[in-house]
Amino acid sequence: MSIPKHPDPAKLVVSILTSDRMLVKPVLEKIEQISSPVDLISPWMAFDYTNYYQKEMGTPLFRRMAGFSALIHQGDLCRIKLQTNTIENEFLKGGNRRVNIDPGYLLPSRFILATGKDFAHRVFIGDNIYADLTLIYQKQGFKTLAWTYPDYASEPVLKFLGQVRSKYVLDLKQENAST
Repeated sequence: MSIPKHPDPAKLVVSILTSDRMLVKPVLEKIEQISSPVDLISPWMAFDYTNYYQKEMGTPLFRRMAGFSALIHQGDLCRIKLQTNTIENEFLKGGNRRVNIDPGYLLPSRFILATGKDFAHRVFIGDNIYADLTLIYQKQGFKTLAWTYPDYASEPVLKFLGQVRSKYVLDLKQENAST
């Protein structure tokens, strides 16, 4: 018999994709209102892995990622995804998205993204939202999976997530020491 164990808190990570770099600051401010202050932010990353978003959002596209200071309950990912969808809608122009927000969380062993799209490797977590196991951490680094999107397999993203993981491990030690 397995004995249920309370899940470790996770580090919230959000990726913002846009062609308008000026939108990132107000978008992050809105996300901070539903989470906590940003404690790590990636450099700008060019996004040229697919033309899926170009018609709606324009070109060139850029990605910026952020890790947030407070640790979250893993079960909060569904709620956060729904709230980031609302934020995306606040920035619509002419019915088109100007930002794509991908929330996820990081644990020592993996990186999970939230999505509204079902697929074989995704697990339903409630309210029409699925959890996508995007990367796993093994032997000093994140490893991609057969379904990992190319942009999340890129060196800049993997490097940033490695930095977030290092910060998360410290945050988790502090949290455990205080309880």
